[in-house]
Amino acid sequence: MAVYKIFPEKTSTLYSFYPETNTGLDEILEISTFTSINSTDEVSRALIKFPSDQINNIISTEVIDKPFDIYLKLSLANASSIPLDYTLYSHPLAADWDKGTGRLGNVPTSTDGVSWKYKDTLNGSVWFIYNTYPSGTTGSYMSGSLTGGGLWYTSSNYASSQSFTNITSKDIELKVTNTVKSWYSSSIPNYGFILKHSSSFEFTTASKFETKYFSDNTHTIYPPNLEIRWDDSSYITGSLSIINSDQIVTTIVNNKNEYQQDSIQRFRINTRDQYPIRMFQTSSVYLNNKLLPSSSYWSIKDLDTEEIIIDYDTSYTKISADSIGNYFDIYVNGLEPERYYKLLFKSILSNGETIVTDNNYYFKVIR
Repeated sequence: MAVYKIFPEKTSTLYSFYPETNTGLDEILEISTFTSINSTDEVSRALIKFPSDQINNIISTEVIDKPFDIYLKLSLANASSIPLDYTLYSHPLAADWDKGTGRLGNVPTSTDGVSWKYKDTLNGSVWFIYNTYPSGTTGSYMSGSLTGGGLWYTSSNYASSQSFTNITSKDIELKVTNTVKSWYSSSIPNYGFILKHSSSFEFTTASKFETKYFSDNTHTIYPPNLEIRWDDSSYITGSLSIINSDQIVTTIVNNKNEYQQDSIQRFRINTRDQYPIRMFQTSSVYLNNKLLPSSSYWSIKDLDTEEIIIDYDTSYTKISADSIGNYFDIYVNGLEPERYYKLLFKSILSNGETIVTDNNYYFKVIR
């Protein structure tokens, strides 16, 4: 298994109603449709960029020869008046942009970075000339004065979408593997993503609703991230037998309880029968280590909020095995520092029974 998180180098929101306003330091990214104080139909779109050096490093050193998937994840901060069904889209940006130091509520308005009209307001660098786009890209406009709103690649190979219903979580989890692979191969440059509502909702009276997400400036445990997932598990039983009952005792034998933020940690699991069969041997029968079945997975929960940070995944959080016992690796970089986390295990037995182990195994990530 492996799950590796990369955090943004910059984020910002573009507002059509505030065409020259920069919001690069806002704690919130807004992807909304709204009616302005002038009774006009307006929209907001979010920009987010991740560092190329980190993307290239993890792909070239860890996953280049393995199947992998990459997801863009954002946590919902607030929503209002949302419809029963809607769809969000992400596209790779076709132009670079400056983060700036502004906030939406600044008085006077900050105009030193990206905005609806400009990639960089200070230098007067517009997204595109009115209704003129480079080949393979598009943007949007309402009138000559509002030309802008971003510039992105139109290829369906790069577009990602996520549909929401009244019963689904409103957090964003978009599969963006193709786009990131194209950045890595230099097929297109990495200028980041633009996130927006479907064109059927934008600039119409059909639906007005707000969806707000935590930005890279959030002071919470919910910053956006690019999550790279791949399967590096190995399952070799050696001379160890596999458990076939839920009457077991599992322990993590090498938990040091505190781990540095940038470390990679391998956790070892010992498993034994809760009521072992008596037999003649020179050591205790309680030391007979066994293996969890190959369909076993790990998960991480925030100890304070009880939220799942990394969920069980049948492809990417498999528990490995060797001649010593079970193990799994965690890239600690994707966990917020100075917080406690709990480890959970789930195994599916040969008879189809599912057992979940929660023995309060926890650890802290430190700076």
